[in-house]
Amino acid sequence: MSRVNIYAAQPEAYNAMFGLENYIKKSNLSPVLNELIRVRTSQINGCAYCIQMHTTAALEQGETQERLFSLPAWKESQLFTSEERAVLALTEEITHISKHGVSDTTYKQLAEYFEEVQIAQLIMLVSVMNTWNRIAVATKVQ
Repeated sequence: MSRVNIYAAQPEAYNAMFGLENYIKKSNLSPVLNELIRVRTSQINGCAYCIQMHTTAALEQGETQERLFSLPAWKESQLFTSEERAVLALTEEITHISKHGVSDTTYKQLAEYFEEVQIAQLIMLVSVMNTWNRIAVATKVQ
């Protein structure tokens, strides 16, 4: 069954999303960290299209296959730094926001590595990626 093409039906909505993407591009977050967030969010949300796109982008940014393979088990893996762990915890807590929200522990860990502006950028990046995933899964983008 064919689904709505939101870009064709409501280009203003896509343009608004691209406005948020442009905001994120202006941040000083590392490109590798950016892609790790996007891949992990997409894994949680089951968005095959976005997993493929952002896994490829992560590899192009210098991420390793080993770390990408280990990403679903980042809590048990020694391949991720404590800074990355704080960001991945935020990513999971925002993506599963209805469970417990973002914990004070996670927020405190983020504050050890990032300034308020960067934390805001991280929250926006995870939120935008969740929105892209929801659009792609709902419309069965391929």
